[in-house]
Amino acid sequence: MTIRCVSFNPAIDQTVTLERLVPGEVVRALAVRHDAGGKGVNVASCLADAGQAVELHGLLGRDNAAIFEQLFAAKGIADWLQRVTGATRTNVKLLETGGRTTDVNLPGFTAGAADAEAVFAGLAEVGTGELVVISGSQPGGLAADTSARLAAALAGRGARVVADLSGAALDAVLALPPGALPYAVKPNRAELEAWAGRRFDERTALIDAARALVARGIALVVVSLGTEGAAFVTAEGALQAAPPRLATGSTVGAGDAMVAGITSALADGLALDALARRATAFAAGKLGREGAHLPPAAELDALAAAVRPQPLDVWAAAPGSRT
Repeated sequence: MTIRCVSFNPAIDQTVTLERLVPGEVVRALAVRHDAGGKGVNVASCLADAGQAVELHGLLGRDNAAIFEQLFAAKGIADWLQRVTGATRTNVKLLETGGRTTDVNLPGFTAGAADAEAVFAGLAEVGTGELVVISGSQPGGLAADTSARLAAALAGRGARVVADLSGAALDAVLALPPGALPYAVKPNRAELEAWAGRRFDERTALIDAARALVARGIALVVVSLGTEGAAFVTAEGALQAAPPRLATGSTVGAGDAMVAGITSALADGLALDALARRATAFAAGKLGREGAHLPPAAELDALAAAVRPQPLDVWAAAPGSRT
C-alpha cells in the first residue's frame, strides 16, 4: 500500500546547536545544520525509512525547493508537491546541549485557493481503505478549514485519514460531522486541552476527552504525553505506552515519527497493543537523531519489544495522576 502524506506548509529546519541560550547576549553556535522538514515531510521521511511506499502532496516554494528534492530523491519519496511562487519558510531551532529547544518560525510563501484545489485534485483518485496523513500548519492565504475540507472529501470516498493538526485547523477537522471525520487523530495534551477549552488537572479528564472523540466517530485517538509516551484510545480498548528509554539531543520530529508509526501500523492491520508499541518505538527511535530519520529496522523492532503498554485506566489511577 502507498501512503499519501499531505504538507501544506513544509519548512526548512535550521538547527543551531549551542551550549546555552542567554537572551540578550551574543551566543556562539557550536554547529548548524539544515534539514528539509515540516510535519508532513517528516512523516513521509520516517515512513520511507521504514520501507513504506509513500507519496508527498501539498505545496512547496519554488525558490528553495532543492533541499527538499534532494531528500525525496535519496529516500524514494514520490514528489507530488505543487510548486508555488516564493520560498518555503525556515524554522530556526536553537538546541542547547542540555536538550532544551527554542523555536523561531519564520514566515514563508503565501498560497491561494487555486493552490489548495490543485492539491485536492492530486488526491482525487484516493479511495476506500487507503491511508492519507494530513499534518502540520497552513500557509497564509488558505482558509482555516482547508485541511478539514480535504479530510472530509477523502473520508467521503472511504479513505482512512490520519490528522495531526492544531489550533483552528484542528478545531475545524473535529467539528466535521460523522462520516466526514478522520479515521485517526493525534493531538498532544496541550492541543487537546485547547480544543476542549479547559485544562486537564487529572488524567481522567484527558481520557474522557479522548473517549468523547471516539464516541463521535473517530476510530483511533492518540494523545501524545511527552516523557509519559502517549494514550491510545479506540472503542474496543485504551492503552498508555511510554518509550523504554529516552535519548538526549534533538526532539525535532519525534511526534511526526509517532504519526508515521501509527500510520505504518494501520497499513499493516496491527492490533492496538502492537500499534502502540510500533508508534512508541518510532518516536523513541527518532529521539537524539538530527533530522527526521529513523534507525535501522532491527533497532526499531528491539525498541518495540521493550515497550510495555498498560491499560489507560491503570495509568490514570497511578500515583501522581494529577497533571
